[in-house]
Amino acid sequence: MGLFDNSDEHPPAKAMRYFITGLAFVLLVVGFCFYLLRYHTEKNSVRHFMDALIVGNYQEAYRLSKPAPSYSFKDFQDDWGPQAYNGGIKSFQIKDASRLPSASGVVITLDVSPYSPFPPKTDELKSAKNTEVKLWVQFKDESIGFAPF
Repeated sequence: MGLFDNSDEHPPAKAMRYFITGLAFVLLVVGFCFYLLRYHTEKNSVRHFMDALIVGNYQEAYRLSKPAPSYSFKDFQDDWGPQAYNGGIKSFQIKDASRLPSASGVVITLDVSPYSPFPPKTDELKSAKNTEVKLWVQFKDESIGFAPF
């Protein structure tokens, strides 16, 4: 084999290097996608719940939260209705989703705002009225409630 030979055959070590590099790249992409989508279902449930609250469809929001029998619609209205502390929500942003070790659900942290669209951080006057809310979403049935802590 000369210096300028144009052989298409790769030595076995070079082929193995290509294979290992390709496999590592695929594993990194799969791991990154898994990391981004790990709580997708729970975040989606919270989005539907919050969207129902924003448009004022409290019956639908109550149904989506899948409450315990002891949590009545009146209790829900006291927590999320227009006159409640968390009431009057016009927009929201999901900030974080985290899971405690061996927990049966995930804590979704979001900022809620009485303004639509959600105010940017540069608008300090409107941003000051944003409230942080932590919601607990169960894995087994996607029920939504306030985080226990």
